[in-house]
Amino acid sequence: MSELPRPHPSVCVIIVSHNFEPWIHRCLPSVEASLLPATVMVIDNGSGDATCEIIRDNYPGVELIETHENLGFGRANNIGIQLAVERGFDYLFLLNQDAWIEPDTLGKLVEAAEKNSAYGILSPVHLNGKGDATDFGFSEYTGLKNREEAAQLTEEVTPYPFINAAMWLIPVRVIKETGPFAPLFPHYGEDRNLVLRLQKRGYRVGLVKSAFGYHDREDRPVSRKQYFDAEYVYFLTEAVNPFYSPPKAIAYSLLAALKKAWKALLSGNGADCTAYLKVAFRLAGKCRSIHRTRMETNVRRR
Repeated sequence: MSELPRPHPSVCVIIVSHNFEPWIHRCLPSVEASLLPATVMVIDNGSGDATCEIIRDNYPGVELIETHENLGFGRANNIGIQLAVERGFDYLFLLNQDAWIEPDTLGKLVEAAEKNSAYGILSPVHLNGKGDATDFGFSEYTGLKNREEAAQLTEEVTPYPFINAAMWLIPVRVIKETGPFAPLFPHYGEDRNLVLRLQKRGYRVGLVKSAFGYHDREDRPVSRKQYFDAEYVYFLTEAVNPFYSPPKAIAYSLLAALKKAWKALLSGNGADCTAYLKVAFRLAGKCRSIHRTRMETNVRRR
């Protein structure tokens, strides 16, 4: 695929897709309408619908990479990240398939990044699909309930401990230093791990109050299986937390899961005890991968 001359700074938008049809005609046109032109790369994770056909027929400017399997969020993003780094882009913009942006969003994010080199990740305000409130997850992380509250922030860029990865702008110079997502995480947890690695190197995560995107998802009740899957991911994140020494990482992951199992047993809750023991066994089974991830992500990259 021949490329047009890039603007400077140059941005590569990376979208991981899996059964993208419900959002494809909102997501991709929003990037095409960006006032700051960007290269768009879709990494398709083995969609079972017509995602790839729709992109080929309707979006010839989009680079489509088909994995033919579901690699998960992090590993699929890493394909796009590696290509963008190799091709010399200045910025990555990771965009969820169920999200879309306003025409000036990319430009405002890049402008803020150019002025604030201490930030390793910048995010727009995440509104819900209707735009009448903030996304429920984003609201939990930032405390902001709507567009108007975001506008009242005193600074154009406000630091937060964490903002979920639905819409992240990352300077390529930063991703070269930290490395991409850790393949240890199949789905969920990879974004929090990358944030911790950025913060370990002194970078911040920030919100640009004048930039907006929309995240079209529902806040559904969490099933018992989903709850314990989330517990496993949390402990896995603690196991590779770059701020922890190896003994502390074990204490806050494997031993913490065993402690919860013991507490559940003492309270007579056999089902929860069994569930936490399974979490602990899953963690123990990942000990080599955890060790490798800790070694890889604690090495400063050039």
